[in-house]
Amino acid sequence: MQRCITMLRAMMLGLLIFTGISSVALASEGGAHSKSAVHEFTLKNGLKLLVKEDHRAPVVVSQIWYKVGSSYEHDGITGISHVLEHMMFKGTKKHGPGEFSKIIAENGGRENAFTGRDYTAYFQQLEKSRLPISFELEADRMRNLTLLPKQFKKELAVVMEERQMRTEDKPDALVDEKFNAAAWISSPYHHPVIGWINDLNNLTVRDLRPWYARWYAPNNATLVVVGDVKADKVLKLAQKYFAAIPPSRLRPVKPRIEAPQKGPRRITVRVPAKLPYLLMGYKVPVLKTAKKEWEPYALEVLAGILSGGDSARFPRELVRKQQIAVSVNAGYNLYARLPGLFTLDATPAAGHSVAEVEKAILAQLQRLKDRRVTAQELARIKAQVVAGKVYERDSLFYQAMQLGTLETVGLGWQRMDEYASKVRAITAEQVQQVAKKYLRENSLTVAVLEPQPLNSAASASSHSH
Repeated sequence: MQRCITMLRAMMLGLLIFTGISSVALASEGGAHSKSAVHEFTLKNGLKLLVKEDHRAPVVVSQIWYKVGSSYEHDGITGISHVLEHMMFKGTKKHGPGEFSKIIAENGGRENAFTGRDYTAYFQQLEKSRLPISFELEADRMRNLTLLPKQFKKELAVVMEERQMRTEDKPDALVDEKFNAAAWISSPYHHPVIGWINDLNNLTVRDLRPWYARWYAPNNATLVVVGDVKADKVLKLAQKYFAAIPPSRLRPVKPRIEAPQKGPRRITVRVPAKLPYLLMGYKVPVLKTAKKEWEPYALEVLAGILSGGDSARFPRELVRKQQIAVSVNAGYNLYARLPGLFTLDATPAAGHSVAEVEKAILAQLQRLKDRRVTAQELARIKAQVVAGKVYERDSLFYQAMQLGTLETVGLGWQRMDEYASKVRAITAEQVQQVAKKYLRENSLTVAVLEPQPLNSAASASSHSH
């Protein structure tokens, strides 16, 4: 099984599902199951427990979220959170390497983990009576990892191979990494989640131990349980397995505020590839950092107007009508710890250049600034954006994902049920306002992939480290 869903794009799959598109009528705040209460408890050691009962099937999803990810790291140790995620499966004093996964599998469950910029999370999906097994194993590895040098060396090699396969050998992913490094100077979003290769090469198990001791503590974790359970019984179980774990002394991370950008930034990436690729991004606030709460929701609707489904403007105008690009997308994630980017990416059609596609994208953005979207288009996009959210609630896993994400980035799980009403409240004027305010040349970063002949791949990879 693929151990982790680490790369940012994979994480975005989970978090940008909000602009996932379907065509159902607007439901009231998200369907029958979504309004069932979330029960919140805090143990004496600081562990937060969130329980959402959903009795449609005799299964349970258990996720534990730690407030640490690549945005907590500093130069020299990038990738440490992700390496530690790998080491969480390599044994405690009680259970040997690989035993965690084996025990979950023997009990008919599935498990995995992921590292993002703002969190590291571990999950199990089990038949409901097996929840104590999940709790016992997670409580054990919260504080009792052995972190053996031999296991560390082996796992570090796995991570470096993962980096090679997922970033170095994938032109689009490599552009994405270089793009973020250019867009962000002082923000920790400058660093890739998987870490820079030089930092990985120099990482030691001695670096991991204080990182683990500092962040893997009950007062830095949220335990999320969704499924066919009773909240009071889950609380008793949590007390049984987690209550005795001592908290750690948490020092807040230093603020690393991005300085205002004073003009457009452009980078070119030349690697062996089949097709050219364009990636653009504008600095934007997120829900956690916005001075005006409605702005992130307006940006969410704006992303939907541009690329939410086949009838959105990019596929309609640039792909089908002008046939200038084979794909064009807009992306935005309003649930993050620090300010983010409103991104646009495209692959030109045969016979068309990146420059032509960029010009066509900018023309579409200008159109949004000059003319308000029609009431009909706005209503359709809102319906699609909210419908994506409603469908997401059908999954126990994504219900837990939403609770864990919101809690861990510092917004609070209570914001989950606001989404549909906040999106519905956005006006055409507000969409135009955010387009004018944030999609400005001075805050733009552009990355272009200039494909090199594929036969030079072998010689290029020998110089990539």
